[in-house]
Amino acid sequence: MENYYQKDIECASPGQIKEWQDERLTAQVQHMWDNVPYYRAMMEKKGVKPEDIKGRDDLYKLPFIEKSDLRENYPDKLVAVPLKDCVRIQSTSGTTGKRVVAYYTQGDIDLWEDCCARAIMAAGGTNEDVCQVSYGYGLFTGGPGLNGGSHKVGCLTVPTSSGNTDRQIMFIRDLNTTILCCTPSYAAYLGESMKEMGLSPEDIPLKAGIFGAEAWSEEMRHEIQNTLGIKAYDIYGLTELSGPGVAFECSAQDGMHVNEDHFIAEVVDPDTGEPLPDGEKGELVFTSITKKAFPLIRYRTRDICILSREKCSCGRTHVKMTKPMGRTDDMLIIRGVNVFPSQIETVLLKNGYQANYQIIVDRVNNTDTFDIHVEMTSEMFTDNVGEISKRQNELVSALRSMLGIKANVTLVAPKSIIRSEGKAVRVIDKRKI
Repeated sequence: MENYYQKDIECASPGQIKEWQDERLTAQVQHMWDNVPYYRAMMEKKGVKPEDIKGRDDLYKLPFIEKSDLRENYPDKLVAVPLKDCVRIQSTSGTTGKRVVAYYTQGDIDLWEDCCARAIMAAGGTNEDVCQVSYGYGLFTGGPGLNGGSHKVGCLTVPTSSGNTDRQIMFIRDLNTTILCCTPSYAAYLGESMKEMGLSPEDIPLKAGIFGAEAWSEEMRHEIQNTLGIKAYDIYGLTELSGPGVAFECSAQDGMHVNEDHFIAEVVDPDTGEPLPDGEKGELVFTSITKKAFPLIRYRTRDICILSREKCSCGRTHVKMTKPMGRTDDMLIIRGVNVFPSQIETVLLKNGYQANYQIIVDRVNNTDTFDIHVEMTSEMFTDNVGEISKRQNELVSALRSMLGIKANVTLVAPKSIIRSEGKAVRVIDKRKI
């Protein structure tokens, strides 16, 4: 039986959803015009006024906001309420340039936690569950978002944050944790560690996991599900919009429902910015229609995905987005070929390896070099040079057929690639481009 946190909203008719979106978008545009001079100037430059926006069908008239706009207005020039009305900031984990700082009123936090509560209940959570939140706490939105959602559902919440794997496993076992929230790469690492301790899925009390903050493939999902004996659910979010819970998976596990009472999703052509119809692959763009402190209109996420309005078996009516199929900005272009790390992960998992790998790209004599270091599993680890060479050649061939380009593969010993307790560092790009 399907669990809902706010059934009337999650299963609202398309007409009702459109009514909410039209009304809230109109109010949000006026709010931004009145309170954010930078965005008002962007609208004026495009020749559009608040009265030109009657509802979501007029969204295309409005200018996009990009990450560069957020950096340019650091820290608080896009805040749309007096700072005394803000009760918290969160910040991205970005490693270059100025960080993005998002501001929240108490009302914004309540709505964000509602979205996370919907995700937990969609994963089967109730007030009888023990929910271990192993996302980072602090500036990163993962921990605080799922923590608040877990409280709203009434779960016993275990705020372990990330890292300290032995303690994580101790609490999972001693407190009978049933729901685990963390990055997929850390879930895979926890599963690997428990397997090494001799624990089978039957010995692990977990029943569900809510994993996000980095790209992961279906193969990785199956691997985590089999190791931990759980159902693994995807969750999507961005600090810029609130955090996790912008969209979440239901029992169907085939796409994430966007919380359309809070966010309008569009897919646009990444090159022209023209809106694309549902079912077409393009760049995901979000408009937050209920956030007061730091509202963003037509924010370009750089994630590539497809939106679908096909009827869902879970009964929810909100539009679904696919897992991001790569990004317009972290896609690697190697010798003119587009390469996504998720494609490499798919090949590795299909060939019996785990998702422990590192891509190293460099440029020597004006030619790109493309190396992939892949950990062997303990079962396949050997010092037989002939066997290793054979396996490397098999992977080179499988990767070439997936990517259309040759990579140099080096098989390395188990556990020799540094493990991540947050987002995995998959790519080292040494090219000066």
